[in-house]
Amino acid sequence: MFQELKEDTLKEVVESNNKVVVQFSASWCGNCRLMKPKFKKLAGENEHIPFVLIDAEKNPESRKLANVNNLPTFAVFEKGEFKNQVQTNKFESLKELVNEVTNN
Repeated sequence: MFQELKEDTLKEVVESNNKVVVQFSASWCGNCRLMKPKFKKLAGENEHIPFVLIDAEKNPESRKLANVNNLPTFAVFEKGEFKNQVQTNKFESLKELVNEVTNN
């Protein structure tokens, strides 16, 4: 399930789902735009897990949840807690991170 958050509500999403995969992005970030369709593709392959896209520039509280300091950053949360992140523009690195949460 893919969802794009328009408000700084990532904490609520993370707390209300067992597992969540997040793409932190920004409108000015070219690599973020390149990774978005790949992120959406993985979301379609994992319908039972929420895949959330959020603008890290406009949502500072959400950004703090994964200590984001570079974009794009992809993070996984499990049982309401931050588990891991990768800052990448490579699909294979993103897929490895997603596999960590989907294989548990």
